[in-house]
Amino acid sequence: MNQILISGSKTKQQRFVISRFLYFICCFLVVGSLSAQVRLVEEEGDSTANVTRKRTLLNDSSESVYGPKTTLFFTEASLRYNREKFYEVDTALHSFHRFDPMGKANFLYQDLGNIGSASQPIFYQTPEVIGRQSGFHVYDLYFKDPSKFKYYDTKSPHTNLNANFGGGGRNMLDVFYTRNINPNWNVAFNFSTIRAAKQLNLTGRDDRMVTQDAYSIQTNYQSEDKRYKALAHFSRMNHVVNESGGIIPPALDSTSELFEYRDAKVFLQEAVAQDLRQSYHLYHQYELRKGLEVYHVMNKLNHFVRYSDQLEGIDSLYYPRYIFSTDSTRESFRFSEFSNEVGFKGLLSDVVYYNAFLKSRELSFRNSKIVGFDRISEVSIGGNLRGQIDDKWQFEAFLEYLITDAYQFGGKLIAPWIDISYTKSLVRPNFVQLRMRANHGDWTNNFSNIGSDVLGGVLKVDTKNVKFRPGLELARVNNHIFFDQSQVPAQANGEAFILQPKFDLSISWGKLRWLTSARYTSLSGAAADVFRVPELFANSQLYIDTPLFDEKLFIQVGLDVRWMSDYFADAYSAGLQQFHLQDDFLVYNYPVADVFLNLRLNRTRVFFKFSHLNAGLMEQEGYFTTPYYTGVPRVLDVGINWSFFD
Repeated sequence: MNQILISGSKTKQQRFVISRFLYFICCFLVVGSLSAQVRLVEEEGDSTANVTRKRTLLNDSSESVYGPKTTLFFTEASLRYNREKFYEVDTALHSFHRFDPMGKANFLYQDLGNIGSASQPIFYQTPEVIGRQSGFHVYDLYFKDPSKFKYYDTKSPHTNLNANFGGGGRNMLDVFYTRNINPNWNVAFNFSTIRAAKQLNLTGRDDRMVTQDAYSIQTNYQSEDKRYKALAHFSRMNHVVNESGGIIPPALDSTSELFEYRDAKVFLQEAVAQDLRQSYHLYHQYELRKGLEVYHVMNKLNHFVRYSDQLEGIDSLYYPRYIFSTDSTRESFRFSEFSNEVGFKGLLSDVVYYNAFLKSRELSFRNSKIVGFDRISEVSIGGNLRGQIDDKWQFEAFLEYLITDAYQFGGKLIAPWIDISYTKSLVRPNFVQLRMRANHGDWTNNFSNIGSDVLGGVLKVDTKNVKFRPGLELARVNNHIFFDQSQVPAQANGEAFILQPKFDLSISWGKLRWLTSARYTSLSGAAADVFRVPELFANSQLYIDTPLFDEKLFIQVGLDVRWMSDYFADAYSAGLQQFHLQDDFLVYNYPVADVFLNLRLNRTRVFFKFSHLNAGLMEQEGYFTTPYYTGVPRVLDVGINWSFFD
């Protein structure tokens, strides 16, 4: 059946693939030939992208030219922790073919088999926020967190265009522009879109599963004497998903088959989910005297969640319960957060940094079927102590105490041959876990806080051609909150212990590169069964990395493979926008192999990737990412990235 799907409308698909291939080759050669006319010549000296900016850049006509070495960025964390470090913009080929958010996250997330679909981490993650949150997180992967923004210092205007055309209509576009108004003030703008066609039950060319439009405006400024510095941005994401509910089980409909892909029979035809987020962020600091600074962080988040469906035909068989209506579902939720953090910081010596802070969070949560808002205020205090002798020796200790019932503290040591970290947390349940009133779920809970201890260590074994990072992580989680098989939240009685030996391996042999990451997970304790993870997980890349034509063209060609063992992966409830436990569908082990070609000519990068190359060659017809959601069949993905510096 899979072979039929791949070869269906063969002539038309071949013409489309060939025309796309030729189009991008032409674009690549034209842009590359234009870029090749510019040549950078650097002064001898430090080649790092740190604060040193004294470089001479000349072309054959002695005119100033610009490039990655004159367009640098830094992060808020580096400024906040007094470790200001500038980095060059990315022009690397490594993993360039992993263009979608899942690939960039090293496939450590579970999704619904399409770009922009609901997702969650496969493995347990240490919580970053100890206070109350909304509880709607399945689209977090597609929204840029304020801490992830990069702030720029440029010698010329910089534009980056990134276009990815995934097979099966999985398209992404990103446009970024930045420039310095003057040496102390930079502005930047970013616009991005996702247009992902349905991979299941496609009814037409423009029948999309995911439509996303997102943009951000940002700026950074420092005074002439550099005592005052400020970073600010506004970002907005409108993420709309036409939910399918997954493939109808053949046991429920004998005419439904699991690997019909675009001809599959699915539960939902009219269901639409929307996730709209707006974030305002400001960080600024002032140096009172050498070694002592005061700072303030403001963050405002508005998060709107909506879901609707007409309950007709097969749609009505999808939902577990109906509380308000059997004809239609209309849900809306609004979460708002306004946080302020004030503190002081400085250097105790040339290598030791400290800070102390007071933070407040004003939170509100509104459910359309409950009159009024749930409003709470949170106040926490904390501090941080960091030391950095050099790049090889660093330490950190941190503490945050949320008055009066939550906290997080821990530490980290980075040494030449080992990294060790420990974090202990006590975290409040989120709004959705505590209270929900909707057509497909109605509950009020009084859950306890969730506790966790996470201890990790990584050894560093380096030789000339080998980098080996064996590691071990042990997590203890108690009072874990999850959605059970009946799609309602529950709290585990007892503890779960998660033991994870893992390793990262990098081998270079001439022009050959082999990169592998793998982990084994062992679960124990009274609450072990509420964590559903594969016992074994691995991904690996094997490729040739070589320059051509006097190092004017760089190419990587190779194989990218990922695999995990059988496990009862969480199912997804579209109506609640939550993943939940299930015991009926085994997501079986299946290797997914992609073959890729990455190219760079001056400042232009291009990739060609055949995703799921082994489709139709295995015992199974395909693979699943989530129960009743298949991964993509064999498709050709193409992407191109242009960078301009004038």
